[in-house]
Amino acid sequence: MTLSGLLSQCLALVLALVLAPLLTGWVNQWRAWLQNRSGPGLLQPYRMLHKLFNKESVLAESASPFFRAAPYIIFGCMTLACAIIPMLSTDLPLSIAADAIALVGLFAVARVFLSLAAMDIGTSFGSLGARREMLVGFLAEPALLAVLFTASLIANSTALTTIVTSLAHREFAIYPSLAFAGIAFTFVSFAENARVPVDNPATHLELTMIHEALILEYSGRHLALIEWAASLKLFAYSCIGLAIFFPWGIAEAEAPLALIFAIPALVSKLAIGGFLLALIETLSAKMRIFRVPEFLASAFMLAVIGMLVHLLLGV
Repeated sequence: MTLSGLLSQCLALVLALVLAPLLTGWVNQWRAWLQNRSGPGLLQPYRMLHKLFNKESVLAESASPFFRAAPYIIFGCMTLACAIIPMLSTDLPLSIAADAIALVGLFAVARVFLSLAAMDIGTSFGSLGARREMLVGFLAEPALLAVLFTASLIANSTALTTIVTSLAHREFAIYPSLAFAGIAFTFVSFAENARVPVDNPATHLELTMIHEALILEYSGRHLALIEWAASLKLFAYSCIGLAIFFPWGIAEAEAPLALIFAIPALVSKLAIGGFLLALIETLSAKMRIFRVPEFLASAFMLAVIGMLVHLLLGV
């Protein structure tokens, strides 16, 4: 482990923890502006986290130790996921121990713990949200793996740093396989982050919500950790998309000074991506829960077509 690698790893972790709530606030603010509303402030997610961390956690009498431990495990999984994604540099010591498949596994572990914690209390809303969350995860994870395998076939490796290095050093060209994978990844990102059209993060209607139903029984610091983890998940998916489909601006392992330019490049790309996310959500309507399998099946088919295009045509 080199000094530059340790520096880039720590910097990536700090930026993920700091910028994740800011990205959520940026998306919420643009969504409000596009709907002709004043909306919350850009720093509202930080205020919410500060308020929740200073409140007392109220637990149900039937809550088990698993219910108390789940928020910490979920937050840890999301933090570790952000640590192995090459958002600033390809010189990441933790990336050696985890590849694209392990990254999907971290998302799956967090989902399982969140769903089991929601069912731990025994309320109907928690069980309803857990079933819907597992349905979405069951359909979204194969599509996400297919997207990552498409990029892996091009780079001949499942290591995220190798994928980013390989794609960044290629000539600027439109790869049909990556075009299909990019559309599929967009569909999966909406589903995994509980965004419109799959779910509405601002809803409080019991019959339509997914993510909100999972966390109804949490409060105080436990709810703060889960909300922070949700922001980290959106940040992680954004960085995955940028690293695979827009890898330019990410520093190489041999050029540690390039980190100075990688930070503004990352912030700029996240700002543009957050605006596009808010725009798509504004132009879309939430679909019925029974249409979600068709939506994610389309994502899986597009990702598989991307792999087939690369295998058959080599592009």
